[in-house]
Amino acid sequence: MLTSQILFTAKQKAELWERWKNGQSVLAISRALERRNKSGVQRIVAVHGGIAPVPRRRAVAALRLEEREEISRGVAAGRSVRRIARGLRRSPSTISREIRRNGGSRAYRANRADRRAWDRALRPKPCRLALHGELRWRVAQKLALQWSPAQISGWLKQQFPADRDMRISHEAIYRSLFVQTRGALKKELTEQLRTKRQMRHAKAGRAKNGQGHIRDMVSIRERPAEAEDRAVPGHWEGDLLTGANDTHIATLVERHSRFTMLGKLPRKDTTTVVATLAGHIGKLPEELRRSLTWDQGKEMSGHKRFTVATNVQVYFCDPRSPWQRGSNENTNGLLRQYFPTGTDLSRFSQTYLNAIALRLNQRPRKTLGFETPADRLRPVLH
Repeated sequence: MLTSQILFTAKQKAELWERWKNGQSVLAISRALERRNKSGVQRIVAVHGGIAPVPRRRAVAALRLEEREEISRGVAAGRSVRRIARGLRRSPSTISREIRRNGGSRAYRANRADRRAWDRALRPKPCRLALHGELRWRVAQKLALQWSPAQISGWLKQQFPADRDMRISHEAIYRSLFVQTRGALKKELTEQLRTKRQMRHAKAGRAKNGQGHIRDMVSIRERPAEAEDRAVPGHWEGDLLTGANDTHIATLVERHSRFTMLGKLPRKDTTTVVATLAGHIGKLPEELRRSLTWDQGKEMSGHKRFTVATNVQVYFCDPRSPWQRGSNENTNGLLRQYFPTGTDLSRFSQTYLNAIALRLNQRPRKTLGFETPADRLRPVLH
């Protein structure tokens, strides 16, 4: 850490972090800062876990440089501590300690005293998880169950509403995992995060390509208003999760509760996809069979057969508009924790898929006020 402070000025570090937040690579940042190699930038980013440190600020009650200059002039003029304190509207004990800790009246210099005070303020302070053992244990326990930091933070608020020692923000959990100097949580717990990443990266959006035209498809613009506002359960969003060797899993998410169902697909042809979806939807009570929203993938070209089998109308999104199935897109992202890109999905049984769906359905969700999807859907099922 000391090396990085010597090699980079405050202005350069500010530019480094601004470029990092904008999604630039370590190599690109190194070139912009005219560094011969990327190790210096990499070291700074890694130490802070990809999280830009909070800019340092002088405490409101701390002596300012101009006050120290006034103390220096007063000492040189032979004024008493009390007289200097009155002029600065400070306590005499504050002035006395300031002079004593910086060499006494004969050696006191304002610039040197201010620099030493700034350096002393760098002493590390323990984070919240380091101070509260039970809170640290609870957070580690939930991380081991693959809960996200946001889910843990919301759950703690509900479980311990009157105990402020059992509160922590999701950002503080991420910092404890990513920032090396904190060390309150074991680094291995980052493996339980959905992305398994070791540091914070800038967000980048990705959109799917359209997949062609489907005959007699009904536009999402004709979907009932009750589906749009999520007030009524039974409206679903669906998609295929793709793996290596052209393998796929069907994913279904209920818009009202975010309840998830997964279907094993031996093939991607429309006959197989429609039969798998109809088998899952057909097991639901009638109140949960209202509509299905899908993208324009050719696997749903047999949507009419699906509607006949389930009495559920299929509505199709606009091309390259994944946000129109936002709940399903989000869930597919969560599923990548269990089915990383490049995994051969054909080796997973339907029993295993059901177990993963159950795990998601029993997790508290921030968008549900930290209820679980299973809890939100239970009144309908009963």
